Amino acid sequence: MTVIDIPDTPDLARMRRERGGRLKTAMADQGIDALILLGNSAVTYATGAIWPLSDDGLSYVERPVAVVVADDEWPHLFMPFREGASPAESLLPADHVHPPVYLEFDEGVRNFAAAIADLVPAGAVVAVDELTGAMRRAEKTLFPGGSPRDSSQVIGAAKLVKTPDELSCFREGLRITERALLEVQEMLVPGVRQIDLSARFLRKAYEFGAMANVLDPIWQVMPETKADGVWTTHGDLALPLLSTERELEKGDVLWTDVGIYYKGFHSDWGRTWIVGQDPNPRQQAQFDKWFEILTAVKSVTKAGVPTSELTKAAMEVTGGPKPWLPHFYIGHGIGVDSAEMPMVGTDLGDEFDESQVLQAGTLLVLEPVVWEDGTGGYRSEEIIVIEEEGWTALTDYTYAPYGD
Repeated sequence: MTVIDIPDTPDLARMRRERGGRLKTAMADQGIDALILLGNSAVTYATGAIWPLSDDGLSYVERPVAVVVADDEWPHLFMPFREGASPAESLLPADHVHPPVYLEFDEGVRNFAAAIADLVPAGAVVAVDELTGAMRRAEKTLFPGGSPRDSSQVIGAAKLVKTPDELSCFREGLRITERALLEVQEMLVPGVRQIDLSARFLRKAYEFGAMANVLDPIWQVMPETKADGVWTTHGDLALPLLSTERELEKGDVLWTDVGIYYKGFHSDWGRTWIVGQDPNPRQQAQFDKWFEILTAVKSVTKAGVPTSELTKAAMEVTGGPKPWLPHFYIGHGIGVDSAEMPMVGTDLGDEFDESQVLQAGTLLVLEPVVWEDGTGGYRSEEIIVIEEEGWTALTDYTYAPYGD
C-alpha cells in the first residue's frame, strides 16, 4: 500500500504552490484561460487567503475576489479590510494584491472591468463561480471575449485530490473538533439542554484553536417512529433539526453533527449518543448493522474504484434498501467546503456514481444510516483519505456508548 505521508506541521507556502499547480492543470484540461472567483471557499483555495467569516449582509457586499490567469504564476486578490485576516501581502507579490471591489453595484463592476482589462488577455476564455446582478448587466463589458463559463468543473477537479499539507491542516481541524466533543460528551446527562451542549462545544473548540463555527451544532433527539417525526417531502427522517432549549431526558437518542473552520478547512463529525444509559439489545443491533455496512464499504474503497462500488457494497449488507438518507448520500468529499465532490449515492443515480472514480488523496466522509422504529436508529460519520490500495482513517473518536 502506498500511504500518503501527512506532515505533523503543514508547509503553507508549499501547499499554496501545489494548489496553484492543480488549479492550472484543471484550467488547461477545461480550456479555461482565466478564472474570476467570488465564493469564499474558492477564493481561499486559489489564493491561500483566510479571513474571519462575517454576517451574510456584509459578506455579499464586501467580499474577497480572486482572478487566476493561466500564464501568471500568482493569482490576483481583491481584498477588503478584515480584522484578523491573514495579511495578503504575506501570501502574494504586492502587485497582485488589489483594493476591494464591490460587485453587487454597477459602479463597482465598472471599476472591476477596468482593473481586469489589464490582467486578462483579450479574447480569453473566462470562467466564473458566480455572477451578481450588476455583473450580468455589464456582461459584454466585463467579458468581451464572450459569455463566461461555469468554473465548477475546474474548481471541483482541482479540489478533488488533497496535497499532504492540506491533509495536515484538515487533520488538525478534525482533532480540535474531537477534543472539544470529548468535553461535551462528559456533560451528557438528563436535564441538560441542547443549547448547553452547543455552548460547551463552541467554547472548547475556540479554546483549542478553531477559527470559526461552520455548522450550528446538531444534537437531534430522534423520534420513536418515522411517523412521529417531522414531516418531510420524501417521507423519510428529517435531518438536521436545529438545537433549542429543549431539556434532554434519560433514554433520548441523539444524532449529532458539528463542524468547525480551521486554516481554511472545514471539519465534519457525527455520532449517535444516548442520554444517561447504555443501549438496549435492539439499539446495539442497530450499531452492529451500521458497523457492518461501514466495514463493507471500506473493504472496496481504494483509488481507481468507481463510487458505485461503495453504494453496491452497502446495499448488499441491507439486502437492497439504501442505508442512507434520501436527501443526502452515503458519502461526500470535504475540504475547503463542508461537502465537496465526490458525492456518493445522491439522487443523480447509479450512472453518476459509476462516472466518479476515487483518486488517491481524496477525503471522503462516510455516513451510513440504520433505522428501525423504536430504537432511535444509528448514524455516525467516518472520515478517511483514499490511498492507492485502500484508505487511512482520520476520524479518531469513540463510539460510546455503543462500543469503543
